[in-house]
Amino acid sequence: MAEISASLVKELREMTGAGMMDCKNALVQTGGDIDAAVDFLREKGLGKAAKKADRLASEGLISVEIAPDFSTATISEINSETDFVAKNDKFTDMTKKVTKYIQDNNIQNTEELQNSSIDGINFSEYINSQIATIGENLVVRRFVTIKASNGFVVNGYIHSNGRVGVLLEAKISQNIEIQKAAGLLKNIAMHAAAMKPVYLSYNELTPDFIEKEFVALKANIEKENEENRRLKKLEKKMPIYGSKAQITDEVLNGVRAEFEAELKSQGKPEKIWDRIIPGQLERFIADNTQLDQQYALLSQFYVMDDSKAIEQAVKIRAEELGGTIELTKYIRFELGEGLEKKSEDFAAEVAAQLN
Repeated sequence: MAEISASLVKELREMTGAGMMDCKNALVQTGGDIDAAVDFLREKGLGKAAKKADRLASEGLISVEIAPDFSTATISEINSETDFVAKNDKFTDMTKKVTKYIQDNNIQNTEELQNSSIDGINFSEYINSQIATIGENLVVRRFVTIKASNGFVVNGYIHSNGRVGVLLEAKISQNIEIQKAAGLLKNIAMHAAAMKPVYLSYNELTPDFIEKEFVALKANIEKENEENRRLKKLEKKMPIYGSKAQITDEVLNGVRAEFEAELKSQGKPEKIWDRIIPGQLERFIADNTQLDQQYALLSQFYVMDDSKAIEQAVKIRAEELGGTIELTKYIRFELGEGLEKKSEDFAAEVAAQLN
């Protein structure tokens, strides 16, 4: 059996929020494979989805630059060593300057950036001079620019703490004012910053991903229902599906037939069925697309009007403006995503609790 270190148990606990002994058992069951242990816990309803951001130590700022005509938008992440420096005016000014420089010069990647010139000197020299001035190591980690083609508009949002930024692109009909479409995009970008969707559409969820996450979703609901039964509270209904990708026309036709049979058994006149069934189908889809609502922006309920999904809200707003709007690109940066935290020596403390 692989030796399970206290630091590994602690890492799994931070990633999943599961209990310490549950984490240790999961690692024992999976031979110390932390990714498999995450899946093991989730399938048992004992852990949430691993949040990479919980494992991050890098500081710095996310910066967003939007062209005045909403034709181009750039988002960047520039890292510092400490939060103290990230709040320094010199560092803040530098991030804005570099992001605008990237946009103005159509820089495509970090290698191209390093070989470019800014203020008449090589970019690497410029960064080294900033390091000397600010007093910490600084890294331009990543950036993306969206250049809107004719008939498209871009906009974005940067959260006030500089740790989250979002860019969105949309295709708009000719009769829609760019300024008004851009305003809608900013509001939706604010939603995305807060609600953390991973994808734009449920169509981006793979069958394997859906299957794996649906197992975890049902396990979590069952855990909640165990507690609800204990407290004599109403139990949550167990979904049949997790994503709209699983709900075919055949499935919907079958569900409609069930609703019709139920209405008939209740003695409801057939002439009013068309006023009842659409709402029932809408509720069925909402109950059985919980993965979409978690991971896909268009399927999430809009924080500014939680009676509508983002896709519905965009359609309604476009109709109010007299045309059509279709979201086509979505980028979200959160500070430090995918970077590992610096090792901290809590192993002894954790070991003491495990003994």
